[in-house]
Amino acid sequence: MVTVYIRTDDRTQMLPVTDLVQQEVNSSGVTAGVCHLYVPHTTAGLCINENADPMVTHDVLHVVDRMIPFTDPAYRHMEDNSAAHVKAIFFGSSETVFIDQGRLILGTWQGIFFCEFDGPRDRHFLVKIVAD
Repeated sequence: MVTVYIRTDDRTQMLPVTDLVQQEVNSSGVTAGVCHLYVPHTTAGLCINENADPMVTHDVLHVVDRMIPFTDPAYRHMEDNSAAHVKAIFFGSSETVFIDQGRLILGTWQGIFFCEFDGPRDRHFLVKIVAD
């Protein structure tokens, strides 16, 4: 298992990490298997979505921020980041991607994103590569 360290720059952000994950696959020497990704943070997540047009991530965050506003008088969490926790629950904390011929198997337009909901922060995620 490998820990990948990143820095997020915004309160909410979808940071592309596909290349970082592929580097770990390359370093592992595994040519066929699975790559498990896990975020051990309660206000961040992971997702796989379009990586060709950066406006997709903008649109996703726009909708998510409208659906789950940063402030709401009904929030009770004492750290004042309830929205970040709710968003992380919806996105989830893990992804699994198949590996074939040493490459992550993603669709033509797909990429892996670290999803920040309480930034900017120093963050990390875990990568575990398992050979067939």
